[in-house]
Amino acid sequence: MSQFDVNDGDKLQFAAEPTATEVDSGLESWKLLLVDDEAVVHSVTRLALAEFELAGRGLLFISAYSAAEAREQLAQHDDIALILLDVVMETDHAGLDLVHYIRRELNNKFVRIVLRTGQPGQAPELEVITQYDINDYKEKTELTRQKLFSTVYTSLCSYRDLMALENNRLGLLKVIEASANIFERRNLAVFSEGVLQQLTALLYLNKDAMLVQPCGMLARPASDALNILAATGCYSGYEGTVEISAFDSDVGDRLSAAIVQRSSNYGDNYWVSYYITESGMEQLLYVSAKDVFLIPDIAMIELFVRNVAIAHETVALLESNNHG
Repeated sequence: MSQFDVNDGDKLQFAAEPTATEVDSGLESWKLLLVDDEAVVHSVTRLALAEFELAGRGLLFISAYSAAEAREQLAQHDDIALILLDVVMETDHAGLDLVHYIRRELNNKFVRIVLRTGQPGQAPELEVITQYDINDYKEKTELTRQKLFSTVYTSLCSYRDLMALENNRLGLLKVIEASANIFERRNLAVFSEGVLQQLTALLYLNKDAMLVQPCGMLARPASDALNILAATGCYSGYEGTVEISAFDSDVGDRLSAAIVQRSSNYGDNYWVSYYITESGMEQLLYVSAKDVFLIPDIAMIELFVRNVAIAHETVALLESNNHG
């Protein structure tokens, strides 16, 4: 029987769980891979973390009952945030071999790995921590509900920060690649996309964001169109000219209001930033956040919109002069 505790001193045993279950919070869940050959460990972990939430996101539990099954799950999910990993399964060192596979063969340096062992003598803590790229080491007897919650919370915070830095790095690469010829229309689009990716990463925003320009006056907001300059997340499929009616009614209403009123508007978890250049070129940025916006965040968003709008205005003026 497993020695995994739900509450201090309470030992429970449950039937085997399905391969994957999700705690629904309305946002994309954090993926947590449970790797253990004891069904009770899976059941108790799911029970202990049933109400877990970080930044408005719940957990998607994925179960593997051996290191071999874990490899299959890793092949299907390349965005697992945290692995709670047993050491002794098919072999006495199956868990450690899996760590080596993840870090060396898959070259995945982002997923957080917490080793959980019921037989600490098989893998001494000091030896494991110094020789393997793991993020924490726990004996199952010490993992109460509270300690498990804390371990998962801190691990996911670390994963979130690492992914924010990586997305910022990828966005910066796009900016650098486009900057050499920024005043060409195609490269300006790449530049806008790169800065948009950096912005959403640095502010921990949802990846759903778009940079747009109105196509004429919105006399009929429901039927008029927008020119999509750059987009991420659920808006990444929108390119070129798109009717406002193609978006959800809430999104369309927010964009229309900003254009008609010529001003930014925001709610608890979204921001529509409006900017008009000296020549009259209008530009909007629509972003959503997991939590309430902070004032410094809003200032950065406004700065982004203004600078990119000025870059687009410069390109338009250069094109006009060349054709003139």
